[in-house]
Amino acid sequence: MLLTTLSNGDKVYKNNYSITIEFSGIRGVLSTSQLNSGYREDLTGVFNFDSKPENGKGYCMNSDTYLEDLKTIASELGLNPEKSAGVTTAVSMKNVSIKTSEYRDLIVTAIITAGIEVNAGRVGDPASFYEEKGEIILLEPGTINIFLNIDGNLSPGTLARAMVTCTEAKTAAIQELMARSMYSCGIATGSGTDETVIICNQNSENTFTFAGKHSKLGELIGKTVMEGVKEALFLETGLDSKRQYSVIRRLSRFGLDDKRIIEEYINYDTNYVTEDRLIEAIEAIDNQSTLVVNSSLLAHLIDQLNWNLLEPREVAIETSRILLSICDKYKINYSFHINDKSKEKTISSIINSFAYLLARIIYRHIIGISGR
Repeated sequence: MLLTTLSNGDKVYKNNYSITIEFSGIRGVLSTSQLNSGYREDLTGVFNFDSKPENGKGYCMNSDTYLEDLKTIASELGLNPEKSAGVTTAVSMKNVSIKTSEYRDLIVTAIITAGIEVNAGRVGDPASFYEEKGEIILLEPGTINIFLNIDGNLSPGTLARAMVTCTEAKTAAIQELMARSMYSCGIATGSGTDETVIICNQNSENTFTFAGKHSKLGELIGKTVMEGVKEALFLETGLDSKRQYSVIRRLSRFGLDDKRIIEEYINYDTNYVTEDRLIEAIEAIDNQSTLVVNSSLLAHLIDQLNWNLLEPREVAIETSRILLSICDKYKINYSFHINDKSKEKTISSIINSFAYLLARIIYRHIIGISGR
């Protein structure tokens, strides 16, 4: 099915498991694909393939190597394996985002699929695999795949700079959503399997030599990719600012979850309450404005503590003030002592105290409903 025709005449096709771009002229391509990777000027098309068929078995397991699988996929999609580059994902092609930005004769289009609920990570996180003598461990599904089409002529170096700007834009979009890393307590900067393909039009009369943030091209790349990444994440997993308006999602990367809150509730209230009832109560307070705003403040204080921008004592003092303001709001009589002996102890003390405070708020919510 023809999805769209780009400004340079390239055709974009989509079926259940793939999106392909068939070039109508000479293109400069810089890609992270293992198939015909790096900078090429002889490619005739590129593809993004969903490697998660309906039976649940990973598609890319049919050959001895991932590269051979990519060649097979290219052939099945009607592309020349020697003249194409491709990437794979576990994200559905139906959730693709296409965004275009224009300025005068410059047109930038981003075609993006994205999902980071499983393998989102922050650069520098502990690694999940190691390559030795060609052995590769299968990664968890996820991935942000970006095809960025620039209807202008760029040198290989400018294409490389465009990829840097594109990557910055992807990371900025994720950080604006405060999406968590699944491997540390940091905010994610991408997934562990992201792929990017930058395409420029060498037939264009317009040549661009700058793609950084100060250039108009860099601005359009940033705007287009940020919008596309956010839309693609929402289409695939429902991740957006509304979903992130949650106490649990703001602090889950530091160990706060339903289980932790329920443990504190049981320690506080010995009367029997079913787990389902407690989950309902947690959901009822999870997006209350006072709690979301203050949990955001706590998260940022902890981040700055981890980044060595604040000392444990400073964070402990300000955390106590925040928790006391919540107590005042909910008319709860409780005094806090936040441990300030080290980063680890301060963070643990903050989460323990906040979980206990949430348990007290949930208790008030439950007795207000039941009259107990």
